[in-house]
Amino acid sequence: MMLLADRNTSGTTFTLLGFSDYPELQVPLFLVFLAIYSVTVVGNIGLIVIIRINPKLHTPMYFFLSHLSFVDFCYSSIIAPKMLVSLIVKDRTISFLECVIQFFFFCTFVVTESFLLAVMAYDRFVVICNPLVYTVAMSQKLCVVLVVGSYAWGITCSVILTCSALKLSFHGFNTINHFFCELSSLISLSCSNTSLNQWLLFFFATFNEVSTLLIILTSYVFIVVTILKMRYSGHCKAFSTCASHLTAITIFHGTILFLYCVPDSKNSRHTVKVASVFYTVVIPMLNPLIYSLRNKDVKDTVTKILDTKVFSC
Repeated sequence: MMLLADRNTSGTTFTLLGFSDYPELQVPLFLVFLAIYSVTVVGNIGLIVIIRINPKLHTPMYFFLSHLSFVDFCYSSIIAPKMLVSLIVKDRTISFLECVIQFFFFCTFVVTESFLLAVMAYDRFVVICNPLVYTVAMSQKLCVVLVVGSYAWGITCSVILTCSALKLSFHGFNTINHFFCELSSLISLSCSNTSLNQWLLFFFATFNEVSTLLIILTSYVFIVVTILKMRYSGHCKAFSTCASHLTAITIFHGTILFLYCVPDSKNSRHTVKVASVFYTVVIPMLNPLIYSLRNKDVKDTVTKILDTKVFSC
């Protein structure tokens, strides 16, 4: 990456304003975000461990869920530690290289998460609409291909956008009115021609959002039609298998679509920050809670682990 960067650009530093507009809230925000990040780490790693140790959870749905937890842990860990440090220190500078690296990994995992959620929607479609062929249709090989494909596309998007960012030029004092390095913020600060960067960002953001939502909506249209054809006694059970996934999708894509709709004005930056906190810090914490609290198998495994520890003590 460094070889592609301009010499002047490689030495550029940025100042992340974060939440410096509210100095009286620095300590309370630090404590709140630290608690959220701690729950995120414990929840996502814990869910991965639970899925691995319980043979009953070695199914396609939980295979995808374990990777979703891994992705949530990763992209939260890319943003939260730097944000926590910026809340307690006065020096909020970040080098251009650090900024680009942060964006690269963040973009990789966010795009991967959006496609994993689409893959999980397809999995729910197969299990409800074609239950008799589920084990054949969702073979281990196909599951691996879908997961690897999600990671591969996330890395591809990130590499292209990061390479375009490395060609940007900056001069003077550069301040990013955010708590992490967004590509749109770098583009707005650049003194070079950014038309290609803007087009690439718009294309990939639109393509990823539209394609994943199309897969999800199509899957759930068929799911709803299939459920309505069932006997009434089967409705609750069918809907319960999709409830956690629907909740996760609504929160994740709802927040991203909200950010698309926020007008580009000075007053809206506070709204963008709050929404960004939600999908970079809060959602990774909520996902393991959503899936564990609504899932009997996961709750049973946690109970057994706790019972075993208490008995051994």
